[in-house]
Amino acid sequence: MSEPGTPQEYIDTLAEPRRGDIAALDALIREAAPDLEPVLAGRMLGYGPFHYRYASGREGDATLIALASRKRYISLYVLCSTEGAYLAERYAPRLTGASVGKSCVRFPRLAAVDTAVLRELVAEAARLGPADATTAGHA
Repeated sequence: MSEPGTPQEYIDTLAEPRRGDIAALDALIREAAPDLEPVLAGRMLGYGPFHYRYASGREGDATLIALASRKRYISLYVLCSTEGAYLAERYAPRLTGASVGKSCVRFPRLAAVDTAVLRELVAEAARLGPADATTAGHA
């Protein structure tokens, strides 16, 4: 089978039960953040592509939100910060059943987390936009 070229093709390549979880998360993200363009971002689904350039001159392309099916868990990346902290970290206490890093929320199955909290996180990220160079800690 060839590499997926669209978000739907990415979802279609996944085996159940992961396909259903990723499809449900894709629908949740598209509903909570309808203005973020869905794209295929490497081996992930991305939403809200943007180009960044740091003061150091480093630049590249990223997405505000990304969704990946990993071997043991689902990863939801949220490249957004507010008040000097990553947005995902602010939601960590409400995301029981998930492991939360700076900008990543990991969980084994969608049923392990409160989807209402995920929806709120995604909607707030869409409203705030991408993390900036000073908050993101990149140089």
